[in-house]
Amino acid sequence: MKKIMSLLLLAAFAMVLAACGEKSQEDVIEALDKNLDDLQGYKATASMTLQTGKEPQTYEVDVWYQYPTFYRVALSNAESDQSQIILRNDEGVFVLTPALNKSFRFQSDWPENNSQVYLYESLVNDILMDPERTFTATDEHYVFQTNTNYTNKNLNQQEIMLDKKSLTPTSVRIMDVDLETLVEVNFSDFELNSTFDEGDFDMDRNMTGAQLNSEVPTMGGEGDGESVVVEEEGAEESDEEMFTVFFPMYSPQGTAYNESRELDTENGRRVILSYDGEQPFTLVQQRSREVTASTPVQITDGSPVDLGFTIGAISRDGNTTNVSWSYEGTDFFLASQHLSDEEMLSIARSVYGTEEK
Repeated sequence: MKKIMSLLLLAAFAMVLAACGEKSQEDVIEALDKNLDDLQGYKATASMTLQTGKEPQTYEVDVWYQYPTFYRVALSNAESDQSQIILRNDEGVFVLTPALNKSFRFQSDWPENNSQVYLYESLVNDILMDPERTFTATDEHYVFQTNTNYTNKNLNQQEIMLDKKSLTPTSVRIMDVDLETLVEVNFSDFELNSTFDEGDFDMDRNMTGAQLNSEVPTMGGEGDGESVVVEEEGAEESDEEMFTVFFPMYSPQGTAYNESRELDTENGRRVILSYDGEQPFTLVQQRSREVTASTPVQITDGSPVDLGFTIGAISRDGNTTNVSWSYEGTDFFLASQHLSDEEMLSIARSVYGTEEK
């Protein structure tokens, strides 16, 4: 009888130890899948550092998600006074630039089909869908390394660190093929199944709220790209009126800078850079102007794209592919009939990051 009791106690003790032991990768995958099924919404706060230019750039990121398809992602950079909001609601996908009172609307499936470093469900799906993922555990975290599906193909691998108790992300590192970190996101707060007020995802309300909270009425300043300075005709010598012209640091093989032209328009000086060769393209830029109306610009076949330093838009007009964005007081418009989307985005991302001429 004593022997039987001892065996029973040993079996019970073994069960307790197993229950208290580490979860296997399969256990964590199953729990993550259940988290997605049960997810009704969340609010997250994070700091995102980009190592893709000459100097690191850090953005504060606030993410709201409400099931099934409402999103609000607010990004701000205190050093450059740069702030933008990506919204998705029943009316479409919007990119807001409050300092310029500009908003663009897309008929787009964003954020589907591509990895998104600051969205929980995107990170979890990257884990679930990658048969080549690796898994380790520390005292407080589960760590996955996965392949990625970012529009920037240099972002090749990612390391996702999850809190053991909640299975929410605490940090994400995105690396190139040599495992050098290009983007790092650290989450300071993550609240699952949050509740939201009516109007939290409304375009007009978010634009107005962002403008009221901002201390900077319009975008200004100069970037750190290769550049020349053009003074607008009749303008006083001030930072507000100086127009910095930027040149891309990357161009496809067989393509090179040809010429620069300047035009006077009702909106000020416009500079057109032409690149000729096997894959020609044109880069147009002019000083940003604050608009008085908040009516969204319709881009029916476009999608928002993450350029690293800002959120832009990629669209098509017949055989021409266009990428447009605003950054630190300048509007940019890149166009080509000969380049792939990835080449276009590589050029756009390369406009910054080197010293002035």
